[in-house]
Amino acid sequence: MTKVDFYTGSIDKLRTACQLSHKAMQHGLRTIISLPDAASLEALDKLLWLYPDTAFIPHCRCNEAGAEKMPVVLSCDNDQFSHHDMLISLHNECVPFFSRFERVIEIIGTDQADSRLGRERYKFYRDRGYELRHFDLTQAN
Repeated sequence: MTKVDFYTGSIDKLRTACQLSHKAMQHGLRTIISLPDAASLEALDKLLWLYPDTAFIPHCRCNEAGAEKMPVVLSCDNDQFSHHDMLISLHNECVPFFSRFERVIEIIGTDQADSRLGRERYKFYRDRGYELRHFDLTQAN
C-alpha cells in the first residue's frame, strides 16, 4: 500500500521539491514531480538546473525521450509515468493516480489556505487507511 509523507511549513514548495528529489536520487529512488500547471513546471525545471549549487539533478519532462531513465521526471498534464517509485505532488488536492506509487510526498506551505488544503488531503489519506508520516519543516531550522 502507498505510504504518504507530509512535509509542512515549507517556505518555498518548489525548493523543497528540489531538496526532496535530490535526497531521493542519492538513495537510488526515482521521482515523479506532479505540478498543477505549466508555469509551475517551467519554474521548477529552471530551479532544478541550479539546485543544488555543487551538484546536478538529472531531470526531464514526462513526455521527453529518455524519461524512463531519468531519476527525476516532471509532469503537469499527464498520468502516464515511466515508473511508480515516488510521487511528489504539488497540487492542492489529492491526484487521482497517487495510489500507483509506492510513496507519495505532499508539500504544504506556510499560508493558512495551503495549510487548510493540506489538512483536507491528510484526512483523505487517513480515512482510507494509508500509512502517514509528518515532517515539520519549521522545526528543521
